[in-house]
Amino acid sequence: MQLTASAPQQLTQKLRIWLNGAVYDDPSQAMIPASDHGLLVGDGVFETLKVTERGAFAVRRHLNRLSRSAAALHLPPPDHLRIREAIGAVVDGRDFPRGKLRITYTGGRGPLGSEAAYGPPTLLVALAPADPAAPITSIVTAPWTRNERGALAGVKSTSYAENVRTLGYAAEWQASEAIFLNTAGHVCEGTGTNIFLVFGDTIVTPP
Repeated sequence: MQLTASAPQQLTQKLRIWLNGAVYDDPSQAMIPASDHGLLVGDGVFETLKVTERGAFAVRRHLNRLSRSAAALHLPPPDHLRIREAIGAVVDGRDFPRGKLRITYTGGRGPLGSEAAYGPPTLLVALAPADPAAPITSIVTAPWTRNERGALAGVKSTSYAENVRTLGYAAEWQASEAIFLNTAGHVCEGTGTNIFLVFGDTIVTPP
C-alpha cells in the first residue's frame, strides 16, 4: 500500500465509513434512521483513535474505555471483534499516512424522549486524513465548568454540544482550544484534548 500525504482541502473528500456492516466512500450514502437515539438525545458513546503508517493506535485500550462508557449509559456491550473488523475495513484501504478514526456507538432506534432506546445499537466507524498537530498554539480558559459529579463524568458521550459551543468561544478569541476547570476549580481538560504539564522529568495530567 502506497501512502501519500493529503492537502488540507482534500481532507473532507477522503472520509471512509463503516456503518452496520457496510463500507462507504461517499458519506451521503451512509444513512442512520431519523429515530436513532444518538441523534435524538445524544444517547451514545464514542472513541477517537490516531492512525499512523502502522495502523490504528491503542485499539484495545480504546475499546475497553468504549465498553465502560457504554455500561455507564446502560447500552448493550459493544462487540470488540466486530469493531476491530470495521477498523480494518476502513484503515486497510486508505491512501494517506495519518488519520483520525472515530468509533460511534448509539442505542439505535428509540423514542423521541429520554426513555431507553429500542435498539438494536448503531455502530459507526469513520476514518479521515488528519494533519499533524501544530507544535505551538493559543488557548483560552473556558467560561463554563465541567461537572465532575454529573451523570456523564468520565463517560465519552456523544452529547458534545457543550464542547462545540466552547470551541467556538475559543475561536472568537483567536485561539484553537479552550481549557475547562471543574466545579472545584481544578484544571480538567480541553474540548477535544487532554492536558499534560511537564515539570522537569515529571509529567502531570488530570485523572
